Amino acid sequence: MQATAYTYDPQTRSGSVLLDDGTPVPFDAAAFDAGGLRLLRPGQRVRIEYAGQGESAGTISLVTLQTF
Repeated sequence: MQATAYTYDPQTRSGSVLLDDGTPVPFDAAAFDAGGLRLLRPGQRVRIEYAGQGESAGTISLVTLQTF
């Protein structure tokens, strides 16, 4: 799924993205690290993946740059 980077804190390596409908969704350092990124700027298009099912459903597990 695609989204737009909204916030990013380089100290904690966490932040949030905006889905295309405008909904903000937070991500943690584990999701950021899984994507192999070093830096993220607000406004960049990103690709996100969600984790599993149950309690973790809806949790972002991967954030990486969107490439065409």
